[in-house]
Amino acid sequence: MALLSLCLPLLASAQSSSNISIYGIADLGVRYSTGLSASQAPSHGRMTSLVSGANSTSRFGLRGSEDLGGGMQAIFNMEGGRALDTGSQISATQVFDRASYVGISGPLGSLTLGRQVNTVAEAIAPVEPMGMRMASLNPNIANTALGAHGLGAEYGASGSTNAAFRVDNALKYSISRQGLTLRAMYSFSESANEAKHMGSAGAGLAYSAKGLELSAAFHQLRTADNRKLNAATVGAAYRWSAWRIAGNLGRTEAAQADAAKTVNSIQGLGASWNLNPSVSLTAALYHLQRKRSGLQDDGFARAVFFAEYLLSKRSQLYAEFDHTRWRHGYQGAGNDSVGRGFTLGLKHSF
Repeated sequence: MALLSLCLPLLASAQSSSNISIYGIADLGVRYSTGLSASQAPSHGRMTSLVSGANSTSRFGLRGSEDLGGGMQAIFNMEGGRALDTGSQISATQVFDRASYVGISGPLGSLTLGRQVNTVAEAIAPVEPMGMRMASLNPNIANTALGAHGLGAEYGASGSTNAAFRVDNALKYSISRQGLTLRAMYSFSESANEAKHMGSAGAGLAYSAKGLELSAAFHQLRTADNRKLNAATVGAAYRWSAWRIAGNLGRTEAAQADAAKTVNSIQGLGASWNLNPSVSLTAALYHLQRKRSGLQDDGFARAVFFAEYLLSKRSQLYAEFDHTRWRHGYQGAGNDSVGRGFTLGLKHSF
């Protein structure tokens, strides 16, 4: 409420010259699981929990634009994740951890500056088999797009040793022409003597026409000691009538020491069916293989099923079931070799 009270006077004074809006998602679900923790990590035993963002991450944001004439606009976005089950912000140190940027858009494309998603994360969105649902359980969000890489080091200026889905200090340029979109991104390392340590760079290409979506991207990030993490994806989706089929391939390769690296290969395939204007069904399958220097290859296979019922344009009920089978000890000692979960939830967008 304190943040909202500060924003309202600003919004009132700015409405005469700018288009500014408050938006967000409130998503909570009751979840029962075996072999998975409340954060969807491998575990042992059973658990019942109230999960924020089980469908879409709960968030609060401000965004706006100002017409500069000649088809040009000044734009901005400030968005932070929220844990509705506890009332806290998801990041302990970043109020606007999901987006924090300002930019210019016009006939020659858009240029934005600030904290932004990496190019692989942006490329996955239109072709993701599960529709970017369940961030903590979705291998594309967690692994391909580096939402939870778990490598124990900060790759790029992400502010986290566990994730690099978003990076700080970034410039991003994008332009679209006749269904073709090109993106390029560079994140300053802000290191002494212009060293490239902690910097990152990437590019993406997408095409959209008559229900077809094609998307690919590459992004490279560096640690403070100049070790590289390379991430790439390519995917496609096709929509006709009430159906949508989507699939993608992802790969990440991280140097962790002079003779040690971790490689993840991810495959995803899914289909959605709009049974009627109010009911939609989605099924997705994922396979992840992990290779680590000097260790046995491991990984997991995961199936996810989603059913959603629209109560209105902004509110929906949903039910979800997932099944995970870990391979060759990926889950860690003492944890179950199979994980299952069932979630019932309510999502409201505003």
